[in-house]
Amino acid sequence: MNKLKLVFATNNKNKLKEVQAMLTNFKIVSLAEINCFDDIAETANTLEGNAIIKANFITEKYGLNCFADDTGLEVEALNNEPGVYSARYAGIENDSEKNIQKLLKELGNDINRKAQFRTAVTLNINEKQYIFEGICKGTILKEKQGEKGFGYDAIFMPEGYNKSFAEMNMIEKGTISHRGKAINKLVTFLNNYTW
Repeated sequence: MNKLKLVFATNNKNKLKEVQAMLTNFKIVSLAEINCFDDIAETANTLEGNAIIKANFITEKYGLNCFADDTGLEVEALNNEPGVYSARYAGIENDSEKNIQKLLKELGNDINRKAQFRTAVTLNINEKQYIFEGICKGTILKEKQGEKGFGYDAIFMPEGYNKSFAEMNMIEKGTISHRGKAINKLVTFLNNYTW
């Protein structure tokens, strides 16, 4: 049986691997695999807005079923910053190390270290659009722990765990992460979708 092909509108190889591990019943292809090398400007001021921009760009230009996500880290003591600006918090070069250092500096020794990762996923399929959300609550560590993962994973400890995302393997992280929860909603939807 041929697997349904879905474009995942991302250039982030780590994100792609994470999602491919969760969506095994589908053939997930990257932007590079459809020869899309456009820089899709994420100009919205919400995660949902950016996910919609990316998904619509692919659907309109290539006519393909696709999904896109945007994720933000929302830190309570910083008025939910960096939020939609998480990837470029310390500058437009999307440098994870600089982003982490800026966040730790801004937070300082604040005792309120509550935070959450939030992912919005937009699915464009058969000329209809659906949005799914996933949230993972946790705390910001005072220093990095672990070598796995990407982005802010090394300083985020999910609720109920005594280790960071960067100390978890992809499967363990995928079952509890914000992206995992949003993608699971997407998978459930697709599994019940009438073609």
